Amino acid sequence: MWTLTKLNLSYNQIGDEGAEHLGDAPRNNTLIFIHSSLISYNYLYSFIQTLTTLTRAWSKIGDKEAQHLSNALRHNTTLTTLNLSSNEIGDEGAQHLADALRNNTTLTTLTLAWNKIGDEGAQHLADALRNNTTLTTLELQTNQIGAEGAQHLADALRINTTLTTLDLCDNQIGAEGAQHLGNALRNNTTLTTLDLWANQIGDEGAQHLRDALRNNTTLTTLNLSFNQIGVEGAQHLGDALRNNTTLTTLDLSFNQIGVEGAQHLGDALRNNTTLTTLDLNGNQIGAEGAQHLHDALRINTTLTTLDLDENQIGAEEAQHLGDALRKNRVVL
Repeated sequence: MWTLTKLNLSYNQIGDEGAEHLGDAPRNNTLIFIHSSLISYNYLYSFIQTLTTLTRAWSKIGDKEAQHLSNALRHNTTLTTLNLSSNEIGDEGAQHLADALRNNTTLTTLTLAWNKIGDEGAQHLADALRNNTTLTTLELQTNQIGAEGAQHLADALRINTTLTTLDLCDNQIGAEGAQHLGNALRNNTTLTTLDLWANQIGDEGAQHLRDALRNNTTLTTLNLSFNQIGVEGAQHLGDALRNNTTLTTLDLSFNQIGVEGAQHLGDALRNNTTLTTLDLNGNQIGAEGAQHLHDALRINTTLTTLDLDENQIGAEEAQHLGDALRKNRVVL
């Protein structure tokens, strides 16, 4: 009896002939990876009808095969996870997938990273999210959706009630895009994780997100690393943390908050009772900034993880942090 549930055939050039032999196997496998294995759609389609997870990444399938996959998704009742990263599907391919999402009732995770879908592709996907009631995770890293694409997705978030994770890393949304998403978060009650790594939102974008965090009651994880956030942005986020009661993880690594920014966050930690993880890696806070944080840790009783790597903190300040940690559960 077959017990295999996971099969990885990535980068193997097995082609159609190899796929045909695989097609003779029992149809109860739950997972298959076939990225860059030179399999045509005809054979891939035969697998889709029984799989729950399909990864076809780095295969340059383009919009045409994306259309074929979308046609299969319209009637498929088993696939829950689909990864099409780095396939150059473009906005047209995104449109085909969006059309499928309007009818599909089983897919929960869709990954379309590095696909050049742009703002138009983001609009198609956003339109689908208005009606789709099963997708919980959408990953769109590095797709050049920009502020306009972020606006389309934000408008969908005002209506969608199932998406819990949205990854928009490296999409050049800027402060304007952050504003659109912030406005949506004021009303959205399902999104728990938002990843905006490397989007150049700056201090202004941080301010828009601050305004959202004051009202939002569901977001638990926010990644703002590599976003050119300075002292002012740190102050805005610190203000948000004073009132927010749901955020548990905040990543501000590799920004430019400096000593003063660390002070603003430290002041916030004196009052915040929900944040458990704070990443300030690579922020040039130095010994003085670390002092502000260690003073806060003497009072704060909820933070359990604090990352201060690459912050020019010397031995003396490390000692002060150690003193604070004796009264706190935080792990550096």
